[in-house]
Amino acid sequence: MEWLALLMFICVCLVLLSGYPVALSLAGTGILFALLGVQMELIHPAILKNAGSRLFGIIQNPTLIAVPLFVFMGGMLEKAKIADKLLSGISQLLGDRPAGLAISVVIVGALLAASTGIVGATVVTMGLISLPVMLKKGYSAKLSTGVICASGTLGQIIPPSIVLVLLGDVIASANRDLGTNNSPMSVGDLFAGALIPGMLLVLMYIAYLVIFSKIKPSAFGKQPINKQASDHLIEKNDQCLSEKDNQDLTEQNENAPLSISVIIAPLLLILLVLGSILGGVATPTEAAALGAFGSMVLAIVYKEFSISRLKEVMLSTTRTSSMVFMILIGASIFSLVFRAFNGDHAIENMLTNLPGGLPTAMLIVMLTMFVLGFILDFIEIVFVIVPLTAPALLALGADPVWLGVMIAVNLQTSFLTPPFGFALFYLRGVAPKTVATKQIYRGVIPFIAVQVLLLILMSYWPEITTWLPEKIYG
Repeated sequence: MEWLALLMFICVCLVLLSGYPVALSLAGTGILFALLGVQMELIHPAILKNAGSRLFGIIQNPTLIAVPLFVFMGGMLEKAKIADKLLSGISQLLGDRPAGLAISVVIVGALLAASTGIVGATVVTMGLISLPVMLKKGYSAKLSTGVICASGTLGQIIPPSIVLVLLGDVIASANRDLGTNNSPMSVGDLFAGALIPGMLLVLMYIAYLVIFSKIKPSAFGKQPINKQASDHLIEKNDQCLSEKDNQDLTEQNENAPLSISVIIAPLLLILLVLGSILGGVATPTEAAALGAFGSMVLAIVYKEFSISRLKEVMLSTTRTSSMVFMILIGASIFSLVFRAFNGDHAIENMLTNLPGGLPTAMLIVMLTMFVLGFILDFIEIVFVIVPLTAPALLALGADPVWLGVMIAVNLQTSFLTPPFGFALFYLRGVAPKTVATKQIYRGVIPFIAVQVLLLILMSYWPEITTWLPEKIYG
């Protein structure tokens, strides 16, 4: 029956490439192959009855309630224009250093990643806010777009992240299924495991910018200002910085204490949410509820809260959460039928019998996910590919926390890699035509190299991901 499982996987990939909705593609392919299997008397009709209990289990999963709450938190902070204030404040504090504005973009991207966890929203927001400012200050388009794309994808790895919530739930489930010999793992463990790699990646970005500013200072504001491109982008979206904001970014003045207060408020919210999880005070779901409430408080403090804005954020949260759960339901039906054809055993046998053991199997799985990241969103990969490959990797001895962080960074690298990286498409959609696509592609290459270096470091020293969870949770 394994050949039917392989055919089923090929078919769903072809359907997805045709542009058909992901949730319907997964569920429809699963149901069609289930009917085919029943007609060929390869699987029992009762297999379809199990789908109802699986879907009910998804609805009852308390961990997944954190998804709409984190989405709401990110949406409210975005509508409250927190990113505008953060960029203005941090740039003011860093002063007129050669790489000051670029470093500000990285720091703001990290803070937005910790508050929103949605790559598309972060890249678009940073593109609209920071790209016009960087171009006006004379930054090269290649460097500007590279920094923005790289900073926007930090939402994949820096907790609390929706990617880590979903990934942690799937890997924890696979880890439980292996038996009592494995140490238990939770979403909180994955948050703790991703914290050091996430901060390390931010520091590596900053180190690259500082070094590059010494090697080639012309890329940081010495060449003629691209005023046409920046003016076009400012006119395109009313979320771009005002003239006063641009003055604040380029001049040191007596408003520095205000800059600090603008930074501290969202930073305290992030520390409160993440600290409550790592400290064992709250579950990820409870912390997400705290974050959602705190985002409304910040909106009120900044005088950006209104009933119409609340309604807008709630509608956006409903759409995003519905998409996530619909894909989860479709993936659940697909994996149920795939397992009925013994597809999971075929994949496990293939990976466990590879020469070289875990390193070889891990390399093949990571390369496969990297390539699939060009055509699939992280949700499909987490719900379809990870459940099929994680059991074999865990059986070979992979630490579940290390595995989850490696997958998250790998997907982050995939979404940044030309020519199909999703982050590049998001920025291309808001960048002016005067910024060439090849400039965006060339701009992200150094940051891809930094992320690959991080993957290599985590491969050789898994303690980068496992040390903090062990210290916190034992």
